[in-house]
Amino acid sequence: AARLRAPQPAAEGPPMEGAAAEGRFRGTEALCGRAGALAGPGFEPCPEVAAFVRGGARLLVVGAGGLGCELLKDLALLGFGHLEVVDMDTIDETNLNRQFLFRLEDVGKPKAEVAAARVSERVPGCRVVPHFCRLEDKPPEFYRQFHVVVLGLDSVEARGWVNDLCCSFLEFDAHGEADRSTILPMVDGGTEGFKGHARVLVPGVTPCFQCTSWLFPPQQRFPLCTLAETPRSAAHCVEYARIVLWEREGPGKDGTEFDGDNAEHVGWVFGRAQARAEAYGIGGVTYSHTQGVVKNIVPAIASTNAIVSAACATETLKLVTTCNTGLNNYFMYMGGEGLYTHTVEYERDPGCLSCSAGLPCVVPPGTPLQALIDMLMQDGRLEGKLKGPSVFFGPKPLFSRGPLEAVTAPNLAKTMENLMGGTEGVLSLNDKRLKAPVRVRLTVST
Repeated sequence: AARLRAPQPAAEGPPMEGAAAEGRFRGTEALCGRAGALAGPGFEPCPEVAAFVRGGARLLVVGAGGLGCELLKDLALLGFGHLEVVDMDTIDETNLNRQFLFRLEDVGKPKAEVAAARVSERVPGCRVVPHFCRLEDKPPEFYRQFHVVVLGLDSVEARGWVNDLCCSFLEFDAHGEADRSTILPMVDGGTEGFKGHARVLVPGVTPCFQCTSWLFPPQQRFPLCTLAETPRSAAHCVEYARIVLWEREGPGKDGTEFDGDNAEHVGWVFGRAQARAEAYGIGGVTYSHTQGVVKNIVPAIASTNAIVSAACATETLKLVTTCNTGLNNYFMYMGGEGLYTHTVEYERDPGCLSCSAGLPCVVPPGTPLQALIDMLMQDGRLEGKLKGPSVFFGPKPLFSRGPLEAVTAPNLAKTMENLMGGTEGVLSLNDKRLKAPVRVRLTVST
């Protein structure tokens, strides 16, 4: 990452003392200080590389749960001196069996703050800065300051949000090649029971999250007729209580929206689901099972978290130092029956809305801006993603909703050649339905 993006100024971590200063990170120093047949392209072994790991590299860990705790520990023990972690959750008693940085007395406290304090306390020379907030609460400038973003999330939506944000930083030259100084790499890990994955996402170079979103199966949904007439499992009873009974008999009658993080709401659903399960002779409805169904919680195994975290932390070190050839680009771990791992090289989607140089679009000469907007609104690649887009050409607004709408409205009748000053250009679309702006590579041609 240090070679992909210009280093940002970083606050030094607390100085190391005694034995810790003499050899705690000797493994990392050895990797950074000697050449080898497996070294990455352009690697130059020298003490300064290890020094950059300890003092210059800035890493953001997203998530402080089961995988996030492991990531913070592994990255700190590899020698990274400046870590920051963002998480919006507080500690629950059910977390304690696998989120080893937390104790019983920490229940109710923010995960990010407790995890940061524990790692900083146990690993001299590592400074961990916590952020107890939602991802969206931080401005884009906050994310720009990091060299690598390491994801330890259990949400597909959150992964997509971070991916789109990092891809939005990309800038391309006239040939559609990504400017390496604008790349913010990501290392993504995920676990589900005895299965897991680790992958390296370098926007503009490797597939981004959206390029391979088909890897994640859609969330399971049950037909309403099955829930209402022929329930066959504990999950059917829970979903019936949450979807049907909540609005018919519960607080939903008064318009209260169900909240899976509200203990009273979950308890209400649990009681109704248990009664329905007894009526149909179905077992397995417990409070923890109810909580797992309504929050779509996947089973977590501590050892799986440790394995996937180790892979992610190792790839992060490779990205920052290029001391070894990196993962290309998706690693799968399957431990359900025996032990099996596999690495796949997935390909970028040239038409990806997030990481491509821009969606190719050709219009005939004399096409006005309004006609282009109408055409994009009906484009299948953008189906359902545009409601009322604003269009920019570089920093210049061609048509902007809101305060500048009256000023830019006359441009709707002007031709694209006139507005771009030529027959080719890269436009940027912004819309309330979009997570990040979408680039369009426009060509005016017969």
